[in-house]
Amino acid sequence: MRTILHSDLNNFYASVECLRNPEIRNFPVVVVGSKEDRHGIVLAKNMIAKGFGVKTGDVYWEAKQKCGGTLVEVQADFSTYINVSREVRKIYEDYADRIEAYGIDECWLDVSSSLKLFGSGREIAETIRERIKKEIGLTVSIGVSWNKIFAKLGSDMKKPDAVTEITPENYKTKVWTLPVEDLLYVGRATQQKLNRIGIKTIGDLAQADEQTLVNLLGKWGSYLHTFANGKDESPVTKIGEEESIKSIGNSLTVYRDLVDDDDVEPVIYLLADSVCARMREAGLNKARTVHVYARANNLVGFQKQGKLSRPSGTMQYVAKTAFELFKEVYPWEKPVRSLGISVSGFLFGNEQLDLFGDLEKDEKQKRLDNAIDKLRAKYGNNIIQAAIVYNDPKLKDLDIKGEHTIHPYSFFKNNK
Repeated sequence: MRTILHSDLNNFYASVECLRNPEIRNFPVVVVGSKEDRHGIVLAKNMIAKGFGVKTGDVYWEAKQKCGGTLVEVQADFSTYINVSREVRKIYEDYADRIEAYGIDECWLDVSSSLKLFGSGREIAETIRERIKKEIGLTVSIGVSWNKIFAKLGSDMKKPDAVTEITPENYKTKVWTLPVEDLLYVGRATQQKLNRIGIKTIGDLAQADEQTLVNLLGKWGSYLHTFANGKDESPVTKIGEEESIKSIGNSLTVYRDLVDDDDVEPVIYLLADSVCARMREAGLNKARTVHVYARANNLVGFQKQGKLSRPSGTMQYVAKTAFELFKEVYPWEKPVRSLGISVSGFLFGNEQLDLFGDLEKDEKQKRLDNAIDKLRAKYGNNIIQAAIVYNDPKLKDLDIKGEHTIHPYSFFKNNK
């Protein structure tokens, strides 16, 4: 049986800021995006702010009101967070040769081969927890189990600065009593579908008829049934075997609410442009899959992914596909507050030629993209934009590629 850890750095962005500025650690602290154009939403908060009821996604004035007017605001510094994350990873590498990132602040570790050297999974987790606190100055919550899904659940059960173990002997009492939405990959829409047929807890899901779940949710119904029963066998990626980049994405909280498809389309093109440019920088010319994520102004998220009809890395093709996916998934019950796009399934090695593809057109587009990249390298990223972006003056001046976070792991996680 494997021994898997899931390590989650507590309140990561806010904790790093309190580490850098000890004088603020005894006050409620929030980390926000750029306040320009309404990016001043709460990205992270420390435990004191959380105690006042501050939530990720609050706008700054809401958070300040909850804290009685006493609130320390720090603008996000992603380059620092990435550097700290790398230092933490070095500690993980002392105990595991299989480490899989799940965002900048979370990792799975398969420590099965280290048990003889360092003790049980729980002992290794406690050692890692103490080392991160002593050497980095941050706290971490770690789940210990025999599969990735339950290890992730364990890390969420007790925060901050804790280790929780889920075993074959205790999982029915520890896991099956939890709300079904606590299970990884059960989002809001899936939760509502499950609740409608009487599935309220993870135990209900585990004991449900699998075919009923497939009829309700498609193939994901079978996956979730497997996860709930502790039968997830997905491996933790071995160091050196993982692709350097699994997906590339970008997201944007727009300066105003988007009220219809005409509002959304320019933002989709802006995001697709930045993502495709990052693909070219990474030497990844074509992707097979596009994923779009939209968050309404009530913070409810909607997402959908789809295959490109043929692999591509051109902005127009990615944007068109993403826009179609958006129109399929977004119900327009509320205005849109933020949008995200990612691409994955990169084409490595030789491509099988499509006899019906326009190779000459592809080559012409490649030369055009290279020319645009050179112009942007010399004069700035927003020197040239897709024509549709010029419909909104504020969008055309936005350097989304240079100023916004490019997500290297973009299987869009459930929001914390």
